[in-house]
Amino acid sequence: MARFVVADASEYLAITGWGIEDVKLAKKSLVFVGQQCKKFSLAPVNYSFEVNAMSAEKLPFILPAVYTIGPPVTTPEHNDAERKELKAKLVLYAKLIAPLRKSANHVEELVKGVIEGETRVMAAELTMEEIFKGTKAFKHMVFESVQKELDQFGLRIYNSNVKQLVDVPGHEYFSYLGQKTQQDAASQARVDVAQARMKGSVGEKEREGLTKQNAAKVDAQTKVLSVRQQGEGLKEEAKVKSEVQVFENAREADIAAAKADLAMKKAEWDRRAKVAEVEADKAVAIREAELQMEVEVKNALCQTEKLKADQLSKATVHYDTQVQESNALFYSRQKAAEAALYEETKVAEARKAQADARFFEQRMAEDARLYAKQREAEAVALVGKAKSEYVASMLAALGGNYNAVRDYLMIDGGVYAEMARINAGAVNGMQPKISIWSNGGGSGGDGGAMEQAAGVYKMLPPLLSTVHEQTGMLPPPWMGTLSKDGTAAS
Repeated sequence: MARFVVADASEYLAITGWGIEDVKLAKKSLVFVGQQCKKFSLAPVNYSFEVNAMSAEKLPFILPAVYTIGPPVTTPEHNDAERKELKAKLVLYAKLIAPLRKSANHVEELVKGVIEGETRVMAAELTMEEIFKGTKAFKHMVFESVQKELDQFGLRIYNSNVKQLVDVPGHEYFSYLGQKTQQDAASQARVDVAQARMKGSVGEKEREGLTKQNAAKVDAQTKVLSVRQQGEGLKEEAKVKSEVQVFENAREADIAAAKADLAMKKAEWDRRAKVAEVEADKAVAIREAELQMEVEVKNALCQTEKLKADQLSKATVHYDTQVQESNALFYSRQKAAEAALYEETKVAEARKAQADARFFEQRMAEDARLYAKQREAEAVALVGKAKSEYVASMLAALGGNYNAVRDYLMIDGGVYAEMARINAGAVNGMQPKISIWSNGGGSGGDGGAMEQAAGVYKMLPPLLSTVHEQTGMLPPPWMGTLSKDGTAAS
């Protein structure tokens, strides 16, 4: 069986069960066996809170607020994408919030927890003055933060109303602030009345003195102008040459000043944070004392000015005349000093240029010597590389026979010839011992080859003995040995 269910204008149907994957939302629908249908209201609800928060200066306050909150609804102005997004939020509301609407306390506690948490976070980042003067901006910030948290429950804030800030019992910040404003207005009014009276009395005397001062000033300016024209030419010439350097120095000074200003501001902010709490308690009393002191000072000044006005005009005229004459003399001396300083500066620059030229010449000479040494080192490296390649090619050509390569290189380099020359020089001028021996060859040639071999063998012992006596060289063991007395033995 099935039944047809229709929701009111401010309601929706949430259908679950057989044939439905998750939750089906509809204004009217057939509900079959195995399905369950619940109605939930879309009407927004007003929630009133008094949020206890604390500013960045750790000053507590109460923020009364009223929020109108409910599930989102679609309108004809929404496009397909917006309708799909609102439908998803409505499903979240049907799942999470709609079952709790029967017990209003649960929804109110949920909303209150979100609003209080976000309000405290925002208030902790602002000072009391920023919150008080920028209530609209503060409300907007809290509105956006709370809306982000409520999106996960499918809720929408239709309206929010933040009331006037209220003091926490035991902390009378706003009360003292109102009293301070009233006292400031009353004290300022008393100061303005006293100042108007003083201006009336002083103004008359000032007019009389100004007439005499202007006459004396014109005479003094005439004297100053004649001296100024003489020094203007020298000043302009030096000014043009120095402006570039002055500009660069000014830029560096600006950068340094900016860095110093930043450091000073950081230090000032730290100091203000530490003394803000003390200043808040003492500001009203200090301001009252300051305003009272200003009133008394203004009254005293008014009386003083009346007494001074009569005597001031004559003394002022005499003083201005002497000041203008002194300024003219000072200006002429200053221009002379500037001209001398400019001349000394140019002489110093010329000396510096000469020193730079000598330094450049020395540096170029040193660079030339260094380049020559580098080229010489490169040539030696190239020769060594060529020799190594030549030896490697010879070793490869001789089949890797190191002894053959060594003998060839010694012959090619004239080492043996040089050794023979050195040996000849060593025995030059000596009286060598000449030995003559015979192998008995005077008996004819009847013995044949064996006799000749025997003769050669007989000749070896005296030959080896003679070589040993003259050079100190010993024969190889396979050829024979010499006895202790120097005679050869077989």
